[in-house]
Amino acid sequence: MAKKVFGIDFGTSVIKIFKKGEGIVVDEKNVVATKKKKLYAGGNDAYDMFEKAPENITVSYPMRAGVIAEIENMRMLLDYFVQTKCFKKGVKSAAEFVVAVPTNITEVEKRAFDELVRNAVPKIKDVVLIEKPIVAALGIGLDVVSPRGVMTVDIGADTTEIGIISLGGIVLSKLIPVGGNKIDETIQLLVKKNHNLYIGRKTAEMIKMELGSAVEAEETAMKVFGRDVVTGLPKQQEIDSSLVCSAVREHLYTIVDAIKMILEHTPPEITSDIIDSGIFLTGGSAKIKELDKLISEETDLMVNVSEDCENSVARGLGVVMDDDGLLGQLHH
Repeated sequence: MAKKVFGIDFGTSVIKIFKKGEGIVVDEKNVVATKKKKLYAGGNDAYDMFEKAPENITVSYPMRAGVIAEIENMRMLLDYFVQTKCFKKGVKSAAEFVVAVPTNITEVEKRAFDELVRNAVPKIKDVVLIEKPIVAALGIGLDVVSPRGVMTVDIGADTTEIGIISLGGIVLSKLIPVGGNKIDETIQLLVKKNHNLYIGRKTAEMIKMELGSAVEAEETAMKVFGRDVVTGLPKQQEIDSSLVCSAVREHLYTIVDAIKMILEHTPPEITSDIIDSGIFLTGGSAKIKELDKLISEETDLMVNVSEDCENSVARGLGVVMDDDGLLGQLHH
């Protein structure tokens, strides 16, 4: 392999780049701010401007539902990270990139990832695409090459990807358009409907993390700021947890139904492996309180939540890059 090897996890909400020998070198919001079609700010700096920027600055998320929605913006952002974080002393030698991509995407969407990296990086040796559920499983520390079947549920910002993995390949997978962002949107709608209050996406995310729970818990509340729908003036409002739980549960049951559907189609021999080892939850939105309990109650299976949910794909890319034999097995 080339001396410089990088792994990229293009998350809808966060982008992570793993450098072989160094670990995660980029872990920033996947947000770009442009002015006159040129990069104005990228990553966390651009996220700070989200919902606050003046008209001449456009702030957006270039990824949607796990695929590239704004290719030119994504290219500018990747170029910015590569120049500032990956090659601090300039690009001298050709680099190799391993990219985690969702399973159920078209060949055209896969090619878009390949071309994006080739166009954003000046010297490139090779781009290897590997399916995300496999990489996430490796990041959790699971053996994906053995005949033992494993089940992962990766809950991201826009999508949830459920995968059954055995012998280094995907036996079954399902990508559903439910993730943390959907829950945030529902919280925004419910707060507007019940309290006549407009709140921003960042506030909705904060409410979800603070009050959201998959199983009805003790009643708690928090104060938030927003704009009154009627008067248009700023207003402070107390939001209680029961409102947030109803927003959260609606979407979590969609994930539970998809898990059940995959289990119904799983070969019996693999089902017995899953009964032994349980379901493995990962992804940024897997941290919703009591989510493991809800899935366990609904499926009668043990549910394991990985300790470092957000970084399992990035760490999995690190595992792949350290083992040439494994890379050969997984790269189709």
